[in-house]
Amino acid sequence: MEGIEGRDGGRFRKRDVISGPKVVLASASPTRRRLLQEAGVSLTVVPARIDEEEIKLSMTADGAGGAAIAEALAELKARSVSRGNPGQLVIGADQVLEHKGTIFSKPADRAEARKQLLTLRGDDHALIDYVCVLRDGERLWHRTESARLHMRDFSDGFLDAYLDAVGDQALDGPGAYRLEGLGAQLFARIEGDYFTILGLPLLALLDYLRVQGVIAK
Repeated sequence: MEGIEGRDGGRFRKRDVISGPKVVLASASPTRRRLLQEAGVSLTVVPARIDEEEIKLSMTADGAGGAAIAEALAELKARSVSRGNPGQLVIGADQVLEHKGTIFSKPADRAEARKQLLTLRGDDHALIDYVCVLRDGERLWHRTESARLHMRDFSDGFLDAYLDAVGDQALDGPGAYRLEGLGAQLFARIEGDYFTILGLPLLALLDYLRVQGVIAK
């Protein structure tokens, strides 16, 4: 049987990666798309058109915590996309970084990225993920997971060298880091699921997609 080359140079048989019906991912996140595709899920990406920052600011002003904000954003994304994709399973997901009651957003520029990293340096913060699956606007399944990350007390010199090396990648997410890259050097330890840290409770979601026949049991 013809094989497909994996990222590590190995080869997989087609039957190992072919999935069932496609699902719709209501997210523009390239990491979430990659995680699902590499896990063998056939999907269509339809980013939701909602003002995430406005919603986050409004909910924060009302005293909402990170879990509530992640849930609201993920469900709004999924419901928005579900309206235009009748009969389809639609996945909505969101991640919130919370530090001492403050919700972080993506940094706008290098100066803000540096400020965020200085705030997190030598301290703990939480990443809270919420994922849901909807069909025709009805929520069929959902899951909340969180992880706690302990950032080490790195030097100012390391911080500036890190920002020089990653460039605009520091602006891709709240906290100005990506754990799967050079950002791993920012941390002393982590507590929680690796996929959750990347932005998607993947294993729990895969279990549900098996029940729905999207991937093989």
